[in-house]
Amino acid sequence: MPREPGPVRLFWTRRTSLTARILAVNVIALGLMAGSLFYLDSYRKQLLAERFQLARTEAEITADGLAETPIGGRRALIERVSTDQALRLRLYNSKGKLLIDSFELAGPTFTFVDPTQEDWYQHAARMIDAGMNYLLGTPPLEPYRDPPAERADAWPEVLQAVATGQTIVVQRAAPDETPVINAAATVGARGEVLLATRNATDITQSVRDARQTLVIVLAVTLIISIQLSLFLARTIVQPLRTLVRAAVRVRLGREREVVVPRLPERRDEIGLLARAISDMTTALRRRIDGVEAFAADVAHEIKNPLASLRSALETLEKVDDAQLRRELTAIAAHDVRRIDRLVTEIAEASRIDAELSRTQFVPVDLLALAEGLVRARMERGGNGTCRVTVTPVDTGPWDVPGDPARLVRVLENLLDNAVSFSPPGGHVDVTVEHLYDRVELAVSDEGPGIPPDAREKVFERFHSLRPSGEDFGSHSGLGLAIARTIAEAHDGTLIATDRTDGLGGARLALNLPSLDEEDEE
Repeated sequence: MPREPGPVRLFWTRRTSLTARILAVNVIALGLMAGSLFYLDSYRKQLLAERFQLARTEAEITADGLAETPIGGRRALIERVSTDQALRLRLYNSKGKLLIDSFELAGPTFTFVDPTQEDWYQHAARMIDAGMNYLLGTPPLEPYRDPPAERADAWPEVLQAVATGQTIVVQRAAPDETPVINAAATVGARGEVLLATRNATDITQSVRDARQTLVIVLAVTLIISIQLSLFLARTIVQPLRTLVRAAVRVRLGREREVVVPRLPERRDEIGLLARAISDMTTALRRRIDGVEAFAADVAHEIKNPLASLRSALETLEKVDDAQLRRELTAIAAHDVRRIDRLVTEIAEASRIDAELSRTQFVPVDLLALAEGLVRARMERGGNGTCRVTVTPVDTGPWDVPGDPARLVRVLENLLDNAVSFSPPGGHVDVTVEHLYDRVELAVSDEGPGIPPDAREKVFERFHSLRPSGEDFGSHSGLGLAIARTIAEAHDGTLIATDRTDGLGGARLALNLPSLDEEDEE
């Protein structure tokens, strides 16, 4: 028989409670989601790239406009462009001297924020920015500072633009760590250079707003996830802990009646587990009660012949009469045989469950089994003066799944019981018939029958309702109990009823599943 695979052991489940694992799974998922914060860096880079392109375009268009504009109209053009675009425009001649500064013409279109005058939450925002930059490995930016003397050679981007003839865009950091974008472009063929400066505070604010929104969403999601995880943990862990406490009490045996909650309101796996444990506990309690009752019955049944044996042996030493000594010896021998029979039957009854649980059932022809047993009993004289017949009621097959040796034991016990209660020369009828998807073997005798109120008691261990003429102690009272145990182990039943033909006597019916039905299942 293939072995079922064992549970997979995960290293992180060995010492971690179920509640912690549920929380960990949900929080780890949120942690992975929180990693999207790092994608804000690519969002910021995209915004900067777009702003660099805008600065390059603005600088080139303005430089082309200045090249086409007469010298007298340049100031008006620079003033209008700087005001409309919130730029600072500076025009240098070929010798690097500052010709026009838009801040001097129309006043500053932007001012740098003094960090020392800001509120605390702005400081916190800058600390978060610095922390993200550190985690992402973003190199620090050169701070933006206006040169003491406004000359072109104070700006490396201006010198590079003159040297290459291309528009050069660079980024620096304002005092409040917002980006400052400089774009330098040559103007016409006279060697002049335009420097456009913009404080792109909106980029920093956009990144912070996106990060704040994401953090709020993550925080709300985290709170909801934790609450749902705790709710899930309570619905799983608390019932399991209740079941564990009940199972521990059952194991310790400190309480005679331990109530294992069945959780009838739960229709999930926890409910199924609770009901399975409750049923298992009930079955275990019944088994323990049965063992205790069986042990008490064994002590009681063995105590009687032992007392008789002791009395006979003690009296034997004091008696000189040969006839009386022979009678006492016969009593002692009878008690020894009775004890031997009891021990044998008790041993059989004790191990029958364990043996049947390991037995592999095979097809058994119940009719052939009965005919063979009756024939063997007749040959050895086991039927006494009784006539035993086996009659099939309908057509076969009569195959049932079972253990042949154990089924023979059942039939042997039923026949022994029928023969012992039948009158001399009586008739014992064994019938075999199909009842739907089952096969029934019935043993009917012509004895006094079994009263209705005693039909269940005859299957109890050590219960013995024997004929009046039978020697005391000839039967242990375990035969029918063993027979019913074997029948139930074969998924069958064994009951006592009236005879179906209306005549007097008892009828014991063994009902077993048909082999055809087993194959269909």
